[in-house]
Amino acid sequence: MLENKKGEDILLLDLREIAPFTDFFILCSGTSDRMLQALADAAVEWIRDHYHFKGRLEGEGIDGWILVDFGDVTLHLFAPEKRSYYNLEELWSAGKVLLHLQ
Repeated sequence: MLENKKGEDILLLDLREIAPFTDFFILCSGTSDRMLQALADAAVEWIRDHYHFKGRLEGEGIDGWILVDFGDVTLHLFAPEKRSYYNLEELWSAGKVLLHLQ
């Protein structure tokens, strides 16, 4: 779904063995504030429609980082410069990469 909405550099990390607060991180980059917001809105709508589960949003597109908490899955949507700055891939490098779409 994120790829269809033009999300970039999508990474799925398995954190089940190392994080007590979530099982998976999904990291995705967007090229503009509007795109980040559109990706967040599309993800929330898709999960709601397919799994009847409501995600909690933190942040806004203008901030360069939107977090959507789906409980066992945490979606991080970044502007490229924020993604590089926070470098969650390195911080959570002990996690297993399950998917990486560039």
